[in-house]
Amino acid sequence: MAGSNDTARGADVSHLYKGVEISIERIGPEAAKEMLECNVDNRSPKKSALAKALEDGEWQLNGETTYALEGSVFNAGSTIQWLRDELGLIGSAHETDLLAESVPDNGGAYLVSAFTGLGAPHWDMYARGAILGLTRGVTRAHIARAALEGIAYQVADLVSTMEQDLGHPLESLWVDGGASVSDFMMQFQADLLRCSIYRPRMVETTAAGAAYLAGLATGVWSGTDEILKNRALERVFAPEMPQDDARRLLDQWHKAVRRTLRWAE
Repeated sequence: MAGSNDTARGADVSHLYKGVEISIERIGPEAAKEMLECNVDNRSPKKSALAKALEDGEWQLNGETTYALEGSVFNAGSTIQWLRDELGLIGSAHETDLLAESVPDNGGAYLVSAFTGLGAPHWDMYARGAILGLTRGVTRAHIARAALEGIAYQVADLVSTMEQDLGHPLESLWVDGGASVSDFMMQFQADLLRCSIYRPRMVETTAAGAAYLAGLATGVWSGTDEILKNRALERVFAPEMPQDDARRLLDQWHKAVRRTLRWAE
């Protein structure tokens, strides 16, 4: 970045806006990881064993440092790759959505994609992937749905950890990246988190964030208020599932995760 007072670490456009906000960067569906970051303004975030605190700051503008909490899901988009390339259950990432929407629920199946261990909040390098709850009634559509739901469950666990560190509940979630185009996953995410999910028209916001910071450093934009006007919203997903049902699904997910922990130790 140009200018000594304007630097960024992993710039994301959503971090250029004021206030406490959590943004998820879904790096995929072709890539492996999924990142969740929470902008906490100029307050150094509380460190925990569950969510990694960025002590050096997420980005700086005019000498003011903005801090963030960050967590990662080790296998998100790579789970969809696995369904396509190794299992041959789907021909494309979009087909996962179509299959997931063709069944009313997951048929009792839970897919924990701990292919390379589990990241936050578990930090278990010995965990391994598993599909639990299988019966003869489970079809490839249920497995596809369980794969998408599994990604959303892991994000929900990250958000819960960040809420503990922040000391208050999540109010909204801004999403970006390739997997955010999945209407099914975004709706399921809203149901789990019990908050609104905001999807911008332009989902490649990591590149946009770097461009905006460069523009601020060189005088293209006068400040973050001007940049805020460029933020165009494409769709909002609000919770639709009854809260008791969402809580029951999360309880089953956590039961499935416990079966995978320390498996390869």
